[in-house]
Amino acid sequence: MPDVAAQKRDSVYDKTVQITFAFLGPAASRFVDRQVRNHLHKQPKDITKKDLLGLIEWIRLAVSLLTDDRKIIDDYIGQLERLAGGSKARKS
Repeated sequence: MPDVAAQKRDSVYDKTVQITFAFLGPAASRFVDRQVRNHLHKQPKDITKKDLLGLIEWIRLAVSLLTDDRKIIDDYIGQLERLAGGSKARKS
């Protein structure tokens, strides 16, 4: 029988929050939740890799308002793109 708890931890949402935690700390889940609800108009736990690809530019914009450090922004966005299977993942 599949491990439902393990599948839940491995969801796109959970992985996105884990990546975001490295950059925003305890605010990560709240940040991701707001981005998903406001820009995708769906429940955060329901996001797919395709959804994440569409959300990344909104996340880039929001994080750019928090920091001017391009390296931090590019590192964060790169990790999200790799998770989503986006352009950075294909270049590696």
